[in-house]
Amino acid sequence: MTPSLPAEFLQVPIAHRALHDISGSRPENSRAAIRAAIEAGYGIEIDLQLTSDQRAMVFHDYDMTRLTGQPGPIRQITAAQASDTALLYAEDGIPMLDEVLDLVAGQVPLLIEFKDQDGAMGTDVGALEQDAVRALQGYDGPLALMSFNPNSVAELARLAPHLPRGLVTSSFDSKNWLLPGDVRDHLRDIPDFDRVGASFISHEVHDLDRPRVAELKARGVPVLCWTVRSPEQEAKAREVADNVTFEGYLAAHAA
Repeated sequence: MTPSLPAEFLQVPIAHRALHDISGSRPENSRAAIRAAIEAGYGIEIDLQLTSDQRAMVFHDYDMTRLTGQPGPIRQITAAQASDTALLYAEDGIPMLDEVLDLVAGQVPLLIEFKDQDGAMGTDVGALEQDAVRALQGYDGPLALMSFNPNSVAELARLAPHLPRGLVTSSFDSKNWLLPGDVRDHLRDIPDFDRVGASFISHEVHDLDRPRVAELKARGVPVLCWTVRSPEQEAKAREVADNVTFEGYLAAHAA
């Protein structure tokens, strides 16, 4: 039986890459941004990347330049080196998943995105999922896992069938995705939802009128969305989505 998305994920807005704001020395996916989200009572979305020694780090990009000023793929350094690599606009380094789990400690919903490790949304996955599942053993709190790569979600279903999991979905416009056309065409209409045992989607905010999204919603599938950047955009998104992942403003809590 597919585990359901915990109700908490539909009750509070979700801070995209935590409640980041570089003017407040809180870069994305940083400890400071995570603490700020907890203090404000928001859910937290984080990203995972893999290191050369196969440890799950809380980091969005494949290359470290934008977020650390140090060039090169995070996958080519060790977890210890990543931890020692300072984030721009912060005084500390890239966090390990284990440390972030200790920080959040079930206080708010935690939505974990697994970045595609195959390179083309294919089947060359497993190491990132394995280390994350190791770290998540015994975690107590509202938790959900997701990925753009359906094969990653299928691997999570195999490794941790009890953990709620979903698909991150999109229009897969060629301007924004370097994937082969046949891969984009396949993913666009979310054909793998049932195959991978997903219980929710998190869909691109600009594509919420897609018929497949309406079809899943009619089935009772929870629809989250990304990334909302204003109250006006949030109001429009909520006509379809059950909850929003936001950044750049403070989303309102439900009355």
